Amino acid sequence: MNETIIQDLDFIINSDIGRERLKDKTVLITGACGMLLSYTTFAMLRLNEIYPKFNLKVIALVRNKEKAKKILGPYAKNKNLKLFKHDLSSPIKLSEKIDYIIHGASYASPRYFRSDPVAVITPNVVGTYYLLELAKSKKIRGFLYFSSGAVYGRADTEVVKETGYGRLDPLDIMNCYGESKRMAENMCASWYYQFGISTKIVRPAHVYGPTMDIKKDNRVFASFVNNIVNGKQIVMKSDGSAKRSFCYVADATVAFFKVLLDGVSGEAYNIGNDKEYMSIKKLIQTIVTTFPERRIKVKILNKKIKNGAKRGAEKMLMSSKRAEALGWKCAFSLCEGLKRTVNSFSNK
Repeated sequence: MNETIIQDLDFIINSDIGRERLKDKTVLITGACGMLLSYTTFAMLRLNEIYPKFNLKVIALVRNKEKAKKILGPYAKNKNLKLFKHDLSSPIKLSEKIDYIIHGASYASPRYFRSDPVAVITPNVVGTYYLLELAKSKKIRGFLYFSSGAVYGRADTEVVKETGYGRLDPLDIMNCYGESKRMAENMCASWYYQFGISTKIVRPAHVYGPTMDIKKDNRVFASFVNNIVNGKQIVMKSDGSAKRSFCYVADATVAFFKVLLDGVSGEAYNIGNDKEYMSIKKLIQTIVTTFPERRIKVKILNKKIKNGAKRGAEKMLMSSKRAEALGWKCAFSLCEGLKRTVNSFSNK
């Protein structure tokens, strides 16, 4: 396991996440091999390593066991981990007692929104239905759903709180992700209202870190890290005015645990680093100054965006005040997180 990741895991489990409430429990996770929830999975298994009698069981629901084993690395053979093959398109049959469910399986890359919208919708809506039904039958303690800032659509304000929503055209295929996330959130609220299932929702902002797939993820942050690691120039294809908040994955993971264990049932929480809200142009400037020894070159194309290609809010700060009210705060600055991320890939 990468040393940077190990350090991050120790930071997570030593944070105020209420870890004792996970002792002798079983957690079902979907999306355990993804960029966000792999850290959550690793952290729970790391707890068992440090505290041999902790007895925290993890059931990772995966589509491909062999692929999952590669991603999970040395933890794939952990005695406290069970890999369960399922694609969330049918009822989930598990004999084990389950205490918590964390649902993060989803196709989040825009390249799928037009090529396979049904595959995007299925885990968000159909999968959420089957998981909530499982939660009801197992009488679980808590259900955490991973939503997205896409639910805000085209917001009318730059600063977005959990109670504010913008416009989404339900007939636009590219909105299959945002609309299905909205429906899943309503399902979580409905199962809480009607059946008392303790559902909670997180809406991560732009989270980055060592578990990004910098080879296949073509979003700006992953692309920039890939360029840094491989000694290539950074290419800015737009005018760089779009603004986002950038949160290091270890900080975000602490927030996920806090919401799961301390969040209010039926509520949603934005998860981001409000202090690191900046434009893409400022992000590039920060990267260049953070790694002076790499002498990073920047090429600006400043392409004009074609009609219909510009989607979502170009400037959106997903305020994390509600999550901070739980006692959570970010510990890593963008510079620190960048260094840790690049070092993790450079030392592989």
